[in-house]
Amino acid sequence: MARKKGKVRIITLECTEARKEGKPPSRYTTKKNFQKHPERLEKKKYNPFLRRHTLHREIK
Repeated sequence: MARKKGKVRIITLECTEARKEGKPPSRYTTKKNFQKHPERLEKKKYNPFLRRHTLHREIK
């Protein structure tokens, strides 16, 4: 059976600043309602490799 894609999907957020500094990027998963917010999500989250809060963007 084919699986239906619902309104809410699980997305991955990846750090944008870590690769510039040569460190591994941190990743977080979260849920997002695609009908209400079709644009890419951006949040400030903690990066343990850089030991500070950085901007994380949604990746494919």
